[in-house]
Amino acid sequence: MIRSLLIANRGEIACRIIKTARKLGVRTVAVYSDADAQALHVRMADEAVHIGPSPARESYLLGDRIIAAAKATGAEAIHPGYGFLSENADFAEAVVAAGLVWVGAPASSIRAMGLKDSAKALMIAAGVPVTPGYMGENQDPEHLKSQADAIGYPVLVKAVAGGGGKGMRKVEASADFIDMLASCQREAAASFGDDRVLIEKYILSPRHIEVQVFGDTHGEVVHLFERDCSLQRRHQKVIEEAPAPGMTPEVREAVCSAAVKAAKAVDYVGAGTIEFIADGTEGLRADRIWFMEMNTRLQVEHPVTEAITGQDLVEWQLRVASGEPLPKRQDELAIDGWAMEARLYAENPTAGFLPSTGPLDRLRLPDDVRIDTGVYEGGEVTPFYDPMIAKLIVHAPTREAAAAKLAAACAQVEVWPVRTNAAFLTRAAADADFVAGRVDTGFIERGLDVLVPTAEPSDAVKTAAASALIKAPTGAAWTDLTGFRANAPTQRRVAVSVAGSVHLAETSATAGGHVASVAGRDILFLDGEAWPLGPGRVDGAGGGGGASDGAILSPMPGKVISVDVEDGQAVVRGQKLLTLEAMKMEHGMVAPFDGTVTALSVAAGSQVAEGAVLVRIEADAG
Repeated sequence: MIRSLLIANRGEIACRIIKTARKLGVRTVAVYSDADAQALHVRMADEAVHIGPSPARESYLLGDRIIAAAKATGAEAIHPGYGFLSENADFAEAVVAAGLVWVGAPASSIRAMGLKDSAKALMIAAGVPVTPGYMGENQDPEHLKSQADAIGYPVLVKAVAGGGGKGMRKVEASADFIDMLASCQREAAASFGDDRVLIEKYILSPRHIEVQVFGDTHGEVVHLFERDCSLQRRHQKVIEEAPAPGMTPEVREAVCSAAVKAAKAVDYVGAGTIEFIADGTEGLRADRIWFMEMNTRLQVEHPVTEAITGQDLVEWQLRVASGEPLPKRQDELAIDGWAMEARLYAENPTAGFLPSTGPLDRLRLPDDVRIDTGVYEGGEVTPFYDPMIAKLIVHAPTREAAAAKLAAACAQVEVWPVRTNAAFLTRAAADADFVAGRVDTGFIERGLDVLVPTAEPSDAVKTAAASALIKAPTGAAWTDLTGFRANAPTQRRVAVSVAGSVHLAETSATAGGHVASVAGRDILFLDGEAWPLGPGRVDGAGGGGGASDGAILSPMPGKVISVDVEDGQAVVRGQKLLTLEAMKMEHGMVAPFDGTVTALSVAAGSQVAEGAVLVRIEADAG
């Protein structure tokens, strides 16, 4: 067994690898950039080496620095994780050439599967079914158009060297082909330095089915069953599950056998994923599932496979890289129950899923499910890397139970002031169509109106916020009877500020949610959402007015680009106080009523968090 391991990655995957290495008694070495000096993976590893500035191209993507760090610390092997250099054949070769063990696929396999057109040609030769399409060398636009016309619309134009949804265009009609082709080629050239494309038949009700395969250095290859990754947004996976809903034993045998055949065709060693696209219009059928591509590395969603098989895939990787045979034969592997994984991101669904960065003043995740994370409370989400906060993984006897468990887990997430997609995930996991297994890759796009929470607080949020203002019982009979009603829960109508806007709401003893004090502010956490609270204050944007303490709050994180008033200045309702720049737009903050500026908390150039007090105004008497 390998005795020491350098992990050429960061975040949750680095932490995940360290956990298994620690269990096996393997010493670990982390690498880190400037931004990650205090990161969780650095804290967890036995040793850590600084490899460069914050941008990945100046640190995590510099293979020579990573190899030098391994040699300097006496590490025997390098695990690339996923992303960064994990599918870089040149790096894999350099690691081996340096006398180190590469915990990943052979460079030859990475190259064979790295280009979509050559990979499909290999699969055709191996007898693996591929999506109908054109993968030829002739890249003349008119020739490509003639091929698309012959295939029949809609078609998908894909960059040969593409990935992550880039360099991909759906073409609905022949008249649109040339323009869409040019757009796809420009993006492919900019993203991958290669503008070559292939054309595939567009599947009208697509399901994304992938099979986990594993090979060893003794010529054995097994599969660990399938996953369904159809819940995607803009080609990025959101919720994954194993096994796939609607999968029959016959179809499973066909698709998993095809995956093993694909892996054997490239003499595969280590963990890999064979991705298929299925036409789900008539359920899953063996003759409607086609090879799409192979990921020659461990996948983000590998925990769901671990959950249903009881296997530790990172342990498998380390054993195989050490020359050991696969830990299990095919007939020793079986499916137990159902597993689902949700990717918790630092992003704001109500603002078009824009990334959200900053300090994690509060980070509370459920303690009754598996959590894979690379951050901690008091840490930070930086703008330099993927904004994943954690993966929430559940396991249950049935799919319905797993969906309910996942929805409940996502609803318990408490994060502030960074915004997350927790409420979005909660709604997706609880959606009736999802629970019933009616999923395809268009599920999220069709349901955005229902799945994405609104920027305005719901009635449930208002009620919970109002209820939070009611003080605990004092023991004074008349005070404690405030809002008392015979034969009904106590209620009381109060004014409350939620996210800077004032609302009148009825309180209720049955209101849900949880209020916590975070960095001096009261935050309501309810069903995965986070709402800053206050007593009857108003947001200064848009000329709002009404009874308040005159605190003008920032409606979102941003930068103050100008201040138009000063302390002690008299102002009138609607007068501009300052201008806030956020999300590349300017927002004028105005006085909600006539009064006097009593406190100015910011200056031009100040960076402010959402809900920060910008100005206080004392209303004129009368």
